[in-house]
Amino acid sequence: MQPMNDPVLTRRPILQLPDQLISQIAAGEVVERPSAVVKELLENALDAGGTQISVRLEEGGVKRIAITDNGRGIPPEELPLALSRHATSKIASLKDLENVGTLGFRGEALASIASVAAVRVTSRTPDAAHAYEIVGSHDGVVAPSSGACGTTIDVQDLYFNTPARRKFLKSEQTEYGHCAEVVRRIALSRPDVSFSLTHNGRTIDHWNVSEAAKRSAQILGGDFAEARLALDEAAGPLHLHGYVGLPTASKARADGQFFYVNGRFVRDKVLVHAVRAAYQDVLHGDRFPCYVLSLDLDPALVDVNVHPSKTEVRFRDSRAVHQFVFHAVQRTLAQTSATAHGNVPAPITAAEVRPSGTPLWQLSPSSEAAPMRPHQQTSFGAQLAPTFSPSPFAAGSRWDEPNAGGVAQRTEAYGALFAAHGTETMAAPSAQPFAQPYAINAVPLSASERPLSNDDFPLGFALAQLHGIYILAQNTRGLVLVDMHAAHERILYEQIKNALDAQAQGQEMQVQAMLIPVTFYADAIEVATAHDHADTLKTLGFDIAALSPTTLAVRSVPTLLKNADAQTLARDVLRDVREYGGSRVLIERRNELLGTLACHTAVRANRILSVPEMNALLRQMESTERADQCNHGRPTWVQLEISALDKLFLRGQ
Repeated sequence: MQPMNDPVLTRRPILQLPDQLISQIAAGEVVERPSAVVKELLENALDAGGTQISVRLEEGGVKRIAITDNGRGIPPEELPLALSRHATSKIASLKDLENVGTLGFRGEALASIASVAAVRVTSRTPDAAHAYEIVGSHDGVVAPSSGACGTTIDVQDLYFNTPARRKFLKSEQTEYGHCAEVVRRIALSRPDVSFSLTHNGRTIDHWNVSEAAKRSAQILGGDFAEARLALDEAAGPLHLHGYVGLPTASKARADGQFFYVNGRFVRDKVLVHAVRAAYQDVLHGDRFPCYVLSLDLDPALVDVNVHPSKTEVRFRDSRAVHQFVFHAVQRTLAQTSATAHGNVPAPITAAEVRPSGTPLWQLSPSSEAAPMRPHQQTSFGAQLAPTFSPSPFAAGSRWDEPNAGGVAQRTEAYGALFAAHGTETMAAPSAQPFAQPYAINAVPLSASERPLSNDDFPLGFALAQLHGIYILAQNTRGLVLVDMHAAHERILYEQIKNALDAQAQGQEMQVQAMLIPVTFYADAIEVATAHDHADTLKTLGFDIAALSPTTLAVRSVPTLLKNADAQTLARDVLRDVREYGGSRVLIERRNELLGTLACHTAVRANRILSVPEMNALLRQMESTERADQCNHGRPTWVQLEISALDKLFLRGQ
């Protein structure tokens, strides 16, 4: 047997390949598995204006795929062309190709499918007396048939004539799962169209025409519906809309991420990176956010013809798209704090308490929003973070001593904490970095005004500390539990970041020269990137020079990152500058470092806080964006409804 890599010993003449073989070769790209057939046929159905689409599968789509729509239909004289290679009604010139406004347009899908399966196309236009059908290929005979307006494409015995390809298919259930996922993706993007999915004669899913909110809840489930934020932003030719999930609804896999460009489901690294970067402040790196987002823009600004599956796109200005998506998602996620910017964690109702009395903690957001009060805004100027004074109660304090552990006074007494025209200053412990006096802003309160109540403060007032970890507070809805370390970590992170952002505005990046340059091995692409983008790197604060064709030296880094691993940081910067042409890696690395700094600076567990310190923390949470989660995506507080407490103690029963 001649080895595969050996040259052909006898010369073969150059011949034109037969059409059937050409179509079968194309089918290797287009018809990867049954789900690829489902995708192509569904896209054709939507392009034809279908508003009611049914998908029938047998044996995971291998035995049969039949898709029916109520669209415009195909005239009988065009049915042979529908099964011909590179025949389509969707483009006619290069200009059309540069402004693709349909999902399908390449014109080879049906011909490729017909080359590896038995295909029957039945169609009827609105002005036709009856339907017509064609069987097999473009050489088939068009014959009268029965059927309603629209088109049915029936694909049977996939790969019947290419058994080697069929052997590569997985189990029936696996292939069905891929088909069902394609239907879900497309149904998610078109709530104005009804879809039904049947497998082996059993109806699996049916979605009526509805709104985007309802369709996404039906497909992604109630957990996503209860933990999502609506997004709708536009800038110039770009319009982004949909829903982003809260960090508390993240998943261990990236199977809850759906991004559409002009209605087309895509997996684009620029878009994925932009969304991931927007979540980095509120989500741990091992978790994946859930979202359903649609980006609409001029078709001339995006090239959808870069891959046979059409799941990859190329933007004319990828940097502008990245920044727009990043900031839109970031602004939406900033609304998750307990301020006027958004929602608060949902309360735990009496119905959600176990019969045994153990509450089912629920962290999804409610639809209520707490009003932002002017006095809740804390101006820290040069002060980088709120710090807390040593508690008068030492770690060895007994909980049975008067007021030990910060047991609170009555609610009415808290007004004294915010006396008119005065502040209460708490000295910082010497061990705390950024030790600056932190003052609670004054809230006017006089005899002529009503006393302050919990209504003025969404997170209420502190009652006590629990095991040196949690703050117990009371608001109008019931009991609030706060993880004091996680909450303080978020506050520090946001304030340090904001202070540094303000300092950096209009100023050059502060750099730290390396006493001894850090050298490392680099490949040719990294060396070329360092040379070609030297000006961009210097703008970012990096001086990376080539010492040899295979060695790079890091001579300076941004002062903010001087303690980071210079080699790792340099490689990441070079990769992103090459891949995205921007400076996003600087922001991301900086935020990671600030997150670590905030974590180590935040008040630690078992630190006993006084009542004023606990209340200061609550007020800061109310005026801090993203205060619902720490930097790793964990919740910082939860709400327990008074009705749930009543049920625990059988009150009213």
